[in-house]
Amino acid sequence: MRLIYTISASLFVLAACNTEEPNNTEVVTFNYPETLKKADSAIYFGETVKDPYYWLEDDRSPETENWVQEQNKFTADYLSQIDFKDQLKDRFSELWDYEKFGSPFKKGDNTYYYKNDGLQNQYVVYKIGEDGKDEVFLDPNKFSEDGTVSLSQLSFSEDGKLAAYAISEGGSDWRKVIIIDTESLEQVEDTLIDIKFSGLSWKSNDGFYYSSYDKPEGSELSAKTDQHKLYYHKLGTAQKDDKIIFGDIPSQKRRYVGGSVTEDNRYLFISGSNSTSGNELYMVDLIKNPNKIVPILTDFDSDSYVIENEGTKLYIVTNLHAPNKRIVTVDASNPSPENWVDFIPETNQVLSPSTGGGYFFASYMKDAISVVTQYNYEGHSYGEIDLPGIGTANGFGGEKEDTVIYFSFSNYHTPGSIYTYKPVTKTSALYWSPEIDFDQNDFESTQVFYDSKDGTTIPMIITHKKGLELNGKNPTILYGYGGFNISLTPSFSINNVIWMEQGGVFAVPNIRGGGEYGKAWHDAGTQLKKQNVFDDFIAAAEFLIQEKYTSSDYLAIKGGSNGGLLVGAVMTQRPDLIKVALPAVGVLDMLRYHTFTAGAGWSYDYGTSDQSEEMFKYLLGYSPVHNVKEGVKYPATMVTTGDHDDRVVPAHSFKFIAELQAKQKGPNPVLIRIETDGGHGAGTPVSKVIENSVDQMSFTLYNMGLGLKE
Repeated sequence: MRLIYTISASLFVLAACNTEEPNNTEVVTFNYPETLKKADSAIYFGETVKDPYYWLEDDRSPETENWVQEQNKFTADYLSQIDFKDQLKDRFSELWDYEKFGSPFKKGDNTYYYKNDGLQNQYVVYKIGEDGKDEVFLDPNKFSEDGTVSLSQLSFSEDGKLAAYAISEGGSDWRKVIIIDTESLEQVEDTLIDIKFSGLSWKSNDGFYYSSYDKPEGSELSAKTDQHKLYYHKLGTAQKDDKIIFGDIPSQKRRYVGGSVTEDNRYLFISGSNSTSGNELYMVDLIKNPNKIVPILTDFDSDSYVIENEGTKLYIVTNLHAPNKRIVTVDASNPSPENWVDFIPETNQVLSPSTGGGYFFASYMKDAISVVTQYNYEGHSYGEIDLPGIGTANGFGGEKEDTVIYFSFSNYHTPGSIYTYKPVTKTSALYWSPEIDFDQNDFESTQVFYDSKDGTTIPMIITHKKGLELNGKNPTILYGYGGFNISLTPSFSINNVIWMEQGGVFAVPNIRGGGEYGKAWHDAGTQLKKQNVFDDFIAAAEFLIQEKYTSSDYLAIKGGSNGGLLVGAVMTQRPDLIKVALPAVGVLDMLRYHTFTAGAGWSYDYGTSDQSEEMFKYLLGYSPVHNVKEGVKYPATMVTTGDHDDRVVPAHSFKFIAELQAKQKGPNPVLIRIETDGGHGAGTPVSKVIENSVDQMSFTLYNMGLGLKE
């Protein structure tokens, strides 16, 4: 084990009874709700694959609705027997109840910020008043009584006199957009509907660009959507008259299309993608030739976007010939790649830049830890910015004329605080920090490196209370993702604080498939290399056991979405390794994922079952739904999903738990918790977040044979 650094921190303690041996001898029989098996099947390259729970894919059928109700009742009855659950909920509510702020941002003549008083279901948008009295600008808590209608986006016209905001109902990715006058707060025209995976980018004060699909035939929550289009909505006109700017050619479908207007309103840049990796890039000169789309990149071999312009000089962020990304410049008169000139060259660390206050901020990940360097528009470096500690810094964005910008900082045991930063003097100051009922100095984080199955070195950050005894009996959550070029960097969570108050360990490995080390690291966990991701995670579990942080009797694995796939694959491949599995909103049927909503866009990471016989067999080999075996003792499992999840449809989770309940051997419960009026996660009301968190943690501690001390 190689120790790289240690972060000190700490907390007030509510210790767990973790000196007890877990009770593994009790024989329990669960009378799970009956799930009908049917004779459905599909043929792939001549091989018949049974699909007995195919009927659960129909989210509109009464049979599926009844099944959901029965499963939820069974799970609720099971959880009700955990005698410390109410006590744990009280602690969650107590610790969650603190003011939370977002960084201020200026639009037009006004400055706004997001704030949550503590237990409000949704953040409220405030306007800073000239008299020092801030006023509510937009309160999403009034959108619905139960908090399930959320604010998903807010965008202002150039002069700040109008705002368009998008709402999500029940957690769905489908949006409605409402346009209001920012002074009177009155709605100025009809609501736009049926908008999905969209930005809202204003063209001056005249209107804005947005993206969507045609409403699919069948269920809007599960039917396939694969032709995204960019529209322009001109104020004062009906949505049916909105002009299609890009994506209307059936023979040239794009699954993801977006448009963004530059700060000076000179250019519209259009991105077109068929998967979550790789995009085309186009340009429209809104002044000289607003009807002509000029190509910059016409293939899908790189991820590229325009971050800034100075007149006709474009600044493009790209991983073309630079797996860790670079920024290049080019004149808009001839923007093709052969004319690109390096502005901020590629380095050994992954670049994630921003702009504000007339400067560029090059944020890098060094073993998943933030390092930020400041540049001017001529490419001169002003060196690294002093950060408050070792962790994750986000922000450093704003408009060119801003003299003060903001950034946030946090790590696994340091709550997120907001800092001001003055680019001219390179000075920062604390703007706001939360008041939470715990002492962060009682905690520590350590970064270690371990070897995966094939010898690849993987970093992992392990966080816990100081003075932890390495006796193999510490309840431990191993959390992972491993996909879609997404990086797991240190961040603060009340869930983790409460877990560690119980003497728990929280460990996060930066496994392949993520973006921590650039495109090569991502690609090493995709398609026919996806098993690397699972091997990396398994090796992390083995490391924690070997170093006596925990043991198999006290180890839980957790992940959501692609991380839910990770948990599902690992628990079916190595059920002996762990005690509790918590797959959330997971991609679990790898043979059919691409047939739902926009799932086909994930093929860069996964491949598809109809791509080739080799790919079909590879997917079949690890697909969690298809690898639950009869008579195996699987870990205690609580699958979680939402009935309005139209990104990773709940049928994945339904079919997986049906297989587990039919085939599980031994005393470990296998349950599903289905959030009604809940989606993939974004916009979930705080009340529901707390309830879900309490249920997951109660389930985990209970099945480890642990409880709470007074």
